[in-house]
Amino acid sequence: MPHPVLDAVEERAEEIAALAETNEKLGRLDDAAAKLLRDTGVMRMLQPATYGGMEAHPRDFAETVMRLASVDGSTGWVAGIVGVHPWEMAMCDPEVQQAVWGEDQDTWIASPYAPMGILRPVDGGYVFNGRWQFSSGTDHCDWIFLGAFLGDADGNRVMPPRNYHVILPRSDYEIVEDSWDVVGLRGTGSKDVVVRDAFVPENRVMDFMGFLDGSHPRNAGLTSPTYHIPFTTAFPMGITSAVIGIAEGALAAHLAYQRTRVQVTGTKVTDDPYVLSTIGAAAEEIKASRTAMLDNVSRFYDAAEAGREITFAERAASRRTQVAAAWRAVRAMDEVVARSGGNGLRMDNPIQRFWRDGHMGLAHAIHVPGPVNHVGALTDIGVTPPPGPLLSMI
Repeated sequence: MPHPVLDAVEERAEEIAALAETNEKLGRLDDAAAKLLRDTGVMRMLQPATYGGMEAHPRDFAETVMRLASVDGSTGWVAGIVGVHPWEMAMCDPEVQQAVWGEDQDTWIASPYAPMGILRPVDGGYVFNGRWQFSSGTDHCDWIFLGAFLGDADGNRVMPPRNYHVILPRSDYEIVEDSWDVVGLRGTGSKDVVVRDAFVPENRVMDFMGFLDGSHPRNAGLTSPTYHIPFTTAFPMGITSAVIGIAEGALAAHLAYQRTRVQVTGTKVTDDPYVLSTIGAAAEEIKASRTAMLDNVSRFYDAAEAGREITFAERAASRRTQVAAAWRAVRAMDEVVARSGGNGLRMDNPIQRFWRDGHMGLAHAIHVPGPVNHVGALTDIGVTPPPGPLLSMI
């Protein structure tokens, strides 16, 4: 049975699609597009019930993101990233949750998690500095998670590195305008953010290892299995789901366009067995990506529900599944776009926007296949990977 939020997205799909071009021209989600997202409830799907959230099954969230991205890639991408942040906030200090959601349960939280800042310890907390790229949907957010390394008293990074997530209100960071000029996902407004000498209390700093080893949800007393899937499954889930949804959107736009298209040879596409065969094969590849992604997150939910500890090898295999699903979907999208003809790539045809958005999404750091496949192969043959960059998202 479809989730009520997915039903709400279906009801507003035409409105969301109608704003896609406006989002792209603005370089961020239009205010009306952001309101549509709020109205559907997608941003509260993984939010704790204490603050009006649904604590939804992550599969339902992934399916909803896919549908949104199939209508407009930028809208789906923002939902997939910003919509995961309430999942993490559920593990944070109750005072911090109250500060974020106490007055408005629809408050959005931005990121990025890349450790581009330095925390310098001082009495009662830290002084924080740094600059980050790719803060998707940030114009519509009032709080942010930012990745950081621990520094010493002089602000130099402590070795070996210690990675943290830092929580800041909108007043403590600057959004850099005109810092998002890219080929795809233009409507996400994934701008740079800057922090200069912000004081951060201790309760707004989270050790990243607590997300990897699952201790944060346990220490927070969370009982829903949703919060006990691995961070490295939950965070990429929204991003990869958006890429798959974008490929589905490209396929749908292509099919609508091809229905009445006549090629330069005078042959109707509906009479061309070569194009039709390619479309059919691509559709199956995109469907396989969807199935793999949803099965992956469902298996981890089931394991969490059963109270079973998830192994490192399972996490590595999960990441490989996510990365492969994204690449498979985009490759299939390329096959159908290549058979859209020149008119299919005119700027007034949505096919080209889905195509650009899909490739931009594939370029995200979580979709880099080399390290993920490397670790997966090592664990398959019983070798524990060495510490370092290979383990950063496993």
